Amino acid sequence: MLPDPLHTRLCDSLGMKLPIVCFTHCREVAVAATRAGCFAVLGEALRSMDEIERDIRWVREQIGSGFGIDLVLPARAPRDATPEEIYAEIPQTHLDFAEGIEARFEVPAPTNEVVLRKWGGNNKKIARAQIEMVLDEGVPVIATGLGAPDFLFDEAKARGIKMIALVGATRQALAQVERGADMVVAQGYDAAGHTGGVGTFSIVPEIAAKLPDVPVMAAGGITTGRHLAASLCLGAAGVWTGTAWLASQESDLDPLVKERILAADGAETTRSASISGKTMRVLRCPWTDVWDGEEAPQLLQSPYQMLLTSRYLQGANDARRPDLMTEAVGQGVRFVREERPVAAIAQEMAKQARDVLQGFRSG
Repeated sequence: MLPDPLHTRLCDSLGMKLPIVCFTHCREVAVAATRAGCFAVLGEALRSMDEIERDIRWVREQIGSGFGIDLVLPARAPRDATPEEIYAEIPQTHLDFAEGIEARFEVPAPTNEVVLRKWGGNNKKIARAQIEMVLDEGVPVIATGLGAPDFLFDEAKARGIKMIALVGATRQALAQVERGADMVVAQGYDAAGHTGGVGTFSIVPEIAAKLPDVPVMAAGGITTGRHLAASLCLGAAGVWTGTAWLASQESDLDPLVKERILAADGAETTRSASISGKTMRVLRCPWTDVWDGEEAPQLLQSPYQMLLTSRYLQGANDARRPDLMTEAVGQGVRFVREERPVAAIAQEMAKQARDVLQGFRSG
């Protein structure tokens, strides 16, 4: 009997049946993906300390210890300033421009707490507190994007915690492994969220070749079994997926945003720095369109741009205005066409990948 083509060293490293890592901000999706044979990484950068503790303990009660936590820790964040203090440093020209967008598109003022004010990338104090919470809770895997402090790698190694580094360039991958990363996510241009300028089909084989002893995951436009099979052929040991789960039945994403995702194609996404100050792929919206126009002032660095954006995003979400709303979505969104259970998505992805790979053998 031939071995399962989907059993890779990543499966052994993370203790899962399928070489599929599910990145999600929804704990119900994380649990469902784990039960379906994937490995789940829960994004907690927008959570408070109490919320992080709550989510970790809830997920652990459901599935045990086989999951990870993702934090965003940009190196240029202020050391110890409140969101209000950072916001007060934003130039008046940028505040006026943002207010002009809100007026032009009739964006209502927020009626709920502005979630982005809790972002771990706002200052190093918040980031450190989030890290210490995750370390103290004994989470077995930590994933980071946009860099991470040295002490995190040291503490993780001392506690037997595995580190996953998300990178958008080969030099970043080499540097993160040198610092102690156990696994690398090679994230291509077509990925959702913060991503670099190199395409998935270029960055994955390059990093895999440079790091033959390190499990490399492919990310960027991966929403089907064909994408999974192609990633393994490129030298990846598995895939890091996010967009595939956004419109799942378990997802707590706003139903209006789900509808946009199910109707979207790759051309409806844009790679813009107007949300956070760093390039990220999202669904196009008035905010990205206007800020990326010629009349816009120079974008601010993170976290200043993120905090400037926070009022628009919260106002759009609170008013439930799909014409204003956005979400981090990759170009593989064109293959997400119906709201299905997480298990069904994982099973179809695995079956399609096996069929493709086994077809090579029989051919």
